[in-house]
Amino acid sequence: MLTDYEEQLWNSMERICGIDEAGRGPLAGPVVAAAVVFPRWFRPGKGILGRMNDSKKLSPSLRREMAPAIQDAALAWSVSVVDAQTIDRINILSATMLAMNRAVGGLGLTPDMLLVDGNRFSPETPVAYRTLVGGDAYIYSIAAASVLAKTARDAIMSSYDREYPEYGFARHAGYPTAMHISAIRQHGRCPIHRFSFKVRRLNEA
Repeated sequence: MLTDYEEQLWNSMERICGIDEAGRGPLAGPVVAAAVVFPRWFRPGKGILGRMNDSKKLSPSLRREMAPAIQDAALAWSVSVVDAQTIDRINILSATMLAMNRAVGGLGLTPDMLLVDGNRFSPETPVAYRTLVGGDAYIYSIAAASVLAKTARDAIMSSYDREYPEYGFARHAGYPTAMHISAIRQHGRCPIHRFSFKVRRLNEA
């Protein structure tokens, strides 16, 4: 069960927080982080929350259905957005750390432990943490955070698609697909692009 990891920690702790981000790799749009704390000894059951997985392995429609269920079941949750201009100014790694820390700060409570997807974290508060590569595949609270982050970012990119329809942001969410690269070649970059990101297929260093 995906909650096995949390259950080991719940023996001695109460508030376990999963953290994940979406949008480190795209050429456009924000990086979004989410933090989720479930009640102690939470069980997802056999409903939609029992289908939890890494957000990349879930369909967009299932993620959209699952997100409000996560929010309803969580003891606390928070989503943080760091825009492309900030990414350009401080770099993507720093922007990701900023988004994660803002998400934790938005919970309205202090977790006992942070479980962070990936291999890097720079906490702004003195809370114990663990980084776990691929954690969204085997830790429930991280998987839930990945769903909230991905769902929130997809919604943002869909709104940008209406503002800049020539780029197709609703289809590729700003990632460097062939369609996106072709649109940049034809139209240049728009205000939500990350100008600090270089693209070999555009013959940039």
